[in-house]
Amino acid sequence: MLDIPINLKWKQDAITVAGGNGRGQKLNQLNEPWGIYIDNEKTIYVADMGNHRIVAWKKGATCGEIVAGGNGEGSENHQLSYPSKVIIDEVNDNLIIADYGNKRIVRWPRQNGLCGETIIKDVKCIDLIMHKNQYLYISDEEKHEVRRWKIGENEGILVAGGNGCGNDLNQLNNPRFICVDQEDTLYISDFSNHRVMKWTKGAKEGIIVAGGQGQEASLQQLNNPQGIFVDKLGTLYVAEASNHRIVRWIKGAKEGSTIAGGNSRGAESNKLSYPAGLSFDDENNLYIVDNENHRIQKFVVDN
Repeated sequence: MLDIPINLKWKQDAITVAGGNGRGQKLNQLNEPWGIYIDNEKTIYVADMGNHRIVAWKKGATCGEIVAGGNGEGSENHQLSYPSKVIIDEVNDNLIIADYGNKRIVRWPRQNGLCGETIIKDVKCIDLIMHKNQYLYISDEEKHEVRRWKIGENEGILVAGGNGCGNDLNQLNNPRFICVDQEDTLYISDFSNHRVMKWTKGAKEGIIVAGGQGQEASLQQLNNPQGIFVDKLGTLYVAEASNHRIVRWIKGAKEGSTIAGGNSRGAESNKLSYPAGLSFDDENNLYIVDNENHRIQKFVVDN
């Protein structure tokens, strides 16, 4: 959990830190990247969805290194199919991968791993995060729910949605990205409902904390929200795919403010095209998966 000042600003011309050399499968290219994870050394782990691989880009590198998959699309234990997210299990030195196309969660050795092991089956997972005590939170856009799993257990516990596809407060419609705060409160980008939902621990329904007013471009609205992040103050950061911008919603606010992008769809350094994953490093620099431009953009804090 980061403590990001609510008046913090970022330089509007981003730096490309991975990809950005057109769509392709070379080691200096990405193909429809989706989710990212940044480790303590600021190495960026990218779910390179269209290339069916996970690549690691070290700080300042001009090429990535394949650390999982990259053996063609498939369901064998050395293959992936449209991976959507990767995280690192620091305790056991593993990669945990949402293998979206194969509807499974895979554990892959971080050091010289040649193949993975399926640890959860039958989940159409876009995003996963690891929280306290090695619990995994997994969004399932096919079942319109989020479950919490303990690695090694056979069944997850429903923590949000699970009441069919819909827009009631106890429902979700294509949940995408998730995050959890220190009180185990869950935040979900409810993609097709154009809103972000907050589910407190044990709740039977959620609360709309951003969007939910239709899918246009006003700052009271969201249009296909994707990556999200919540800081210690409860400020919400949202990658808004179809408005090609990143918006900040201060806790309790009725509208957001644009902090990056929002200059129409494009490939210039101050523009985005269908942003997906979103993350920060420990210096509050903002990283965006610029999906259609096949690159990862870093927006540096403007001091």
